[in-house]
Amino acid sequence: MIDDIRETKECQLKDPMDLFHSGQVVKICAPMVRYSKLAFRTLVRKYSCDLCYTPMIVAADFVRSAKARDSEFTTNKGDHPLIVQFAAKEAQILCDAARIICPFADGIDLNCGCPQRWAMSEGYGACLINKPELVKDMVRHVRSQIDNPKFSVSIKIRIHEDLKRTVDLCQKAEAAGVSWITVHGRSTEERHQPVHYDAIKIIKQSMSIPIVANGDIKSLKDAENVHHLTEADGIMVARGLLANPAMFAGYEETPFQCIQDWVDIALEHGTPFTCFHHHLMYMMERITSKQEKKVFNVLSSTSAVLDYLNDHYGLGEMKVC
Repeated sequence: MIDDIRETKECQLKDPMDLFHSGQVVKICAPMVRYSKLAFRTLVRKYSCDLCYTPMIVAADFVRSAKARDSEFTTNKGDHPLIVQFAAKEAQILCDAARIICPFADGIDLNCGCPQRWAMSEGYGACLINKPELVKDMVRHVRSQIDNPKFSVSIKIRIHEDLKRTVDLCQKAEAAGVSWITVHGRSTEERHQPVHYDAIKIIKQSMSIPIVANGDIKSLKDAENVHHLTEADGIMVARGLLANPAMFAGYEETPFQCIQDWVDIALEHGTPFTCFHHHLMYMMERITSKQEKKVFNVLSSTSAVLDYLNDHYGLGEMKVC
């Protein structure tokens, strides 16, 4: 897929830092395994999302395998600004991945926040918040080996029980040249506990670079509230956007036009059925009854889904231009 976009690469790239200098809170689609792929990024960009991340990609696999590159990364000329998130634990591997992706994306992000057991057992994700010197080294290496000064290098972290350690990590990353830091306001052990927005505010007040707040943001009103609580420069949303891809545009629930847009975009991109269907299940969660869910959620083909949407909502027919 990289070869398919090679000829359009130069003129489309953008400087993500321009967003943080705009004076507006930057609205960001989080990296989501299986979900924040090209088709979904295309959808949320239609509804006031400023910046999108790819799902997390293991840098070592990406560097080693052309098959992995083709399956894990797709983009097009409208898919900007775009941040590619990598899982990495070695500076040179991250640099090699960054060099490969640099012509096609606007920046990379190092995942220092994934709490899943498999990631941490491999030395990836949230275990890196306990290795500030390694994080600093990885950021510095990418900064020194990528010639494009507009190419961003960011990190996404969780917080420590002792917040001084988190501030120290962030300051070390800043000294190494990190562009911005996204803070998920929970510790590695926390899952559904309340987000520590006060901790994000303390981190923000300790830094000179932009800070992005992440965690339990499910509406535009939530985003505005979190901005006021944390003073963050950007707001990153994951599950809130899955449930309502139009939330950044101010919609309280997914509008039918957004569902129609997803059908059009997904079919145009050849989105696999399971992904196509799961996104619709998330989007329609708040607007369908229990009985409707029982029927819709067990549909097993694209044609069955399109028939259901057409019969019940007058949706689903792909637009022909």
